Amino acid sequence: KQWYQRRVRGMSGKVLLTRVEQFSAAHRLFRRDLTDEENFEIYGKCSRANGHGHNYKVEVRIQGVVDEYTGMVMDIAILKKEIQLLLDEVDHKFLDKDVPFFADRPSTVENICIFFWERLENKLPEGVKLQKIKVHETDKNIAAYKG
Repeated sequence: KQWYQRRVRGMSGKVLLTRVEQFSAAHRLFRRDLTDEENFEIYGKCSRANGHGHNYKVEVRIQGVVDEYTGMVMDIAILKKEIQLLLDEVDHKFLDKDVPFFADRPSTVENICIFFWERLENKLPEGVKLQKIKVHETDKNIAAYKG
C-alpha cells in the first residue's frame, strides 16, 4: 500500500503482536525408514497407518517498532493474508501425504511450528521480525519455536 511506509523516528521500544488462526488436519507420526513395529515403539498409537486428526491453533507472534503514522507494527491484514496462504496448504489435508514439507520428516507439532516459521520468516516487512510460532495440537500438547 502506498501510504504504508515505515516512519519510526522518535519511537522507541518494540511491541509484540500476535495473530491466532486455526486449521484442521490429519497426520500420522512415523518415519518411512522404520518398520511399523519400530514406529509404534517411538510414537505409540499415533503411528497407526490410518492416522488421526486434530483441530490445531496457530499463534504467530511478530515484533517491531510502532509506525508513528499508522500506529501499527504492521498492517494486520497483510499478516493475516500471509498466514492464510499457509493455512491453505495444511487445512483439511493429510499432512504426511499432501504437504511436501512433511515428506521426509515426521509431522510432529514441533515440525509444524518449523513449517510455519520457515515460510513466514521472509514474508514480513522491513523492521518487523518473526518472534515466535506456537502451535496447539490439543489443549495439552503445545509447541513453540523461536527460530
